[in-house]
Amino acid sequence: MLARLRATPPSSSGRIRHDLLLGVADATISSLWKVSEVLRTPRLPAVDAEPITLTVRDRRVVAHDQDVIALTLVAADGGQLPPWRPGAHIDVTLPSGRVRQYSLCGDPAVRDRYRIAVRRIPDGGGGSVEVHDALHLGARVTTHGPRNAFPLSVPGYGSPARRLRFIAGGIGITPILPMLAEAQAFGVPWSMIYAGRSRDSLPFLEELTRYGDRVRVRTDDVAGLPTAAELLGACPDGTAVYACGPPAMLTAIRAELAGRRNVELHFERFAAPPVVDGRPFSVRIASTGAEVPVGADETLLAALGRAGVQAPYSCQQGFCGTCRTRVLDGTVEHRDRLLTEPERAAGLMLTCVSRAPAGERLTLDL
Repeated sequence: MLARLRATPPSSSGRIRHDLLLGVADATISSLWKVSEVLRTPRLPAVDAEPITLTVRDRRVVAHDQDVIALTLVAADGGQLPPWRPGAHIDVTLPSGRVRQYSLCGDPAVRDRYRIAVRRIPDGGGGSVEVHDALHLGARVTTHGPRNAFPLSVPGYGSPARRLRFIAGGIGITPILPMLAEAQAFGVPWSMIYAGRSRDSLPFLEELTRYGDRVRVRTDDVAGLPTAAELLGACPDGTAVYACGPPAMLTAIRAELAGRRNVELHFERFAAPPVVDGRPFSVRIASTGAEVPVGADETLLAALGRAGVQAPYSCQQGFCGTCRTRVLDGTVEHRDRLLTEPERAAGLMLTCVSRAPAGERLTLDL
């Protein structure tokens, strides 16, 4: 299986920072890292292709606390599925019409199935509950295929790093799993720490045993909350850090690496980033005339949800495009890197990250 992973990885797939709103720089880096950043700028494909219908072939619990299930999805027509690289995700349209993103955590070399894992979040937006309660064997969902906003750039194959440090917090293991297999296949020096509340809450522990002491499991119920320094380990110059987990963990890691030279930081969060430099404004809903105030510290998408306005969303981070909404009147303060200039000129905005200038009002085609 590992031999099939040895195809040279794409040299332009890495990146310094996944979360675009957490600051201008996550780490101070040398000129070598600055040059390589150009190659690591993410290129996200469009989602205009015909949807692919997937069928649930297998469903199993992968965390002993029963809150995480893994689903194996196959093409409804029995054919091969589009290829993907470690770090990729798929946007899944659920039977209800909700769209949610889930990292692919299977083997990229296997082309006839995808695997995702979903933690049940009872007080979330309803997507995870629907997956747990409605997606039984034979259930169908749709996707437009894999996209990658958290790609692995392998040292020696597009990254100037010499070693990898993986950090996973709970369900954050899902995009990391395929990365471990690829790093192992290419013989790259790597280590990992896997943190969570307890061993029962951590999915895929059994799959990690094959890596031996390269993977350290650390749980809060035994050792308390970890510090960023403990999560990073020695982390000498020449390390590329790949982290996925709760926002507080990622923020602490970012702060710990501030001022470090020659260290790459790549991360993916499963929650909306905090609003930076936000100011209050308001929106008008064209279909009802309702006025919705947006606070300085909340996103437009969150304000719409608070007001009971149904609006589509998925990543909540400004890169998937699910929340595209037309603005009928007003000036938009665009904070995404997804929309093209023609799209912006046509009045589109992403409600999950973009805003209006302080005190102004937008009229939305909702």
